[in-house]
Amino acid sequence: MASPAASEVYVIDASDRSHAVETLWSELGIPSLDGKAVAVKGNFNSDDPFPATTHPDMLEALLSQVRDAGARSIVLGERSGMGETARVLKNRGITDLAARAGAEVTVLDALPPDGWVAVPPDGLHWERGFLVARLFLEADAVVQTCCLKTHRFGGHVSLSLKNTVGAVAVRNPENGYNYMAELHSSPHQRRMIAEINRFVPCDVAVMDATEGFSTGGPERGNRIAPNVILASTDRVALDAAGIALLRHYGSTPEVMQGRIFAMDTIARAAELGIGVTSAEDLRLVALDSESKNLVLDLRRILDEAA
Repeated sequence: MASPAASEVYVIDASDRSHAVETLWSELGIPSLDGKAVAVKGNFNSDDPFPATTHPDMLEALLSQVRDAGARSIVLGERSGMGETARVLKNRGITDLAARAGAEVTVLDALPPDGWVAVPPDGLHWERGFLVARLFLEADAVVQTCCLKTHRFGGHVSLSLKNTVGAVAVRNPENGYNYMAELHSSPHQRRMIAEINRFVPCDVAVMDATEGFSTGGPERGNRIAPNVILASTDRVALDAAGIALLRHYGSTPEVMQGRIFAMDTIARAAELGIGVTSAEDLRLVALDSESKNLVLDLRRILDEAA
């Protein structure tokens, strides 16, 4: 089932993550990765289990698809905001998992100054611009997987657009300026989140909504279990669908109220051309009978909030 539109968001039952990711990958029609260098961004903001962080089975399934697609190299780049990155990755079992999958791990906190690329503040809400890890800019393809969460520290939601914040430096290694302190203290935080995505590419984003947080977040909250996985080549479309999913279960006032495409992060991302600009341009596609009724509900929520 589907309706005409500009960007697709595919939805599939998550009872078997490996099968679900394989099916989503096939449906997305991703260009060949044969001989390419691929950068992968998961969600390892804290040393907490899924749905606070990427489930190991999800990362393993995604790395398997990238490897089987012929990637020459795979690098997982991560930066934790609520813990020491290397320790988080080790404790979550990700360091060993990546090694078994033939992927390199880059702890972004340890990058030298030339490992970052400066984005100037022109036309942005960032006072001094920000630094993006060169890894994501020089890769031939970028793949990310995010979780389904609200964000109680001003982001309102933590989905694919918010996940990209982990590709930005906490501090400038040359002068010590704290970009994350600026982000979290700014009244423009959600717009600033969107602006990062203008400069960090993403070829495909997968949202593991097997479980999620409908309140609280990003590391703890009220747990819900949609038992679906969503994927798209359009981060704005994916996040709009994720917000509709949170509304389906009942969420915070900030998530529940108003038009989805009027929410700060979505609106700014659409304005910058990162993805679709309206719910009408978003096509939801159920890939199995188990997801059909949920997709109908999400479509209704998106249309009512249009």
